[in-house]
Amino acid sequence: MPAEPKTAFVFFNCDENKSEQSMNIFYNRIVYRDLTTARKLLWKKIREELGAEKIFIDENDLPTVRQMILTGDPTEASTLIKFGAIKTVECF
Repeated sequence: MPAEPKTAFVFFNCDENKSEQSMNIFYNRIVYRDLTTARKLLWKKIREELGAEKIFIDENDLPTVRQMILTGDPTEASTLIKFGAIKTVECF
């Protein structure tokens, strides 16, 4: 019997409209498994992108984005990130 797929997340830089065509898997190729350590690395990546001004998150939304990434549904944080999105993928 094949193994059950595991949930993982990928952060993408993208256009303001979050169009699929602007999300490049060859540029954003790191996959973050749904594990505490990986979620911390995803949050670190978001902070790096924010610091480099590649994405924008309203200062008031930062605690919410952090919570969603570390303990909630990281894909929901995408609604608060301009020029960035987090997508769910399945891996084995």
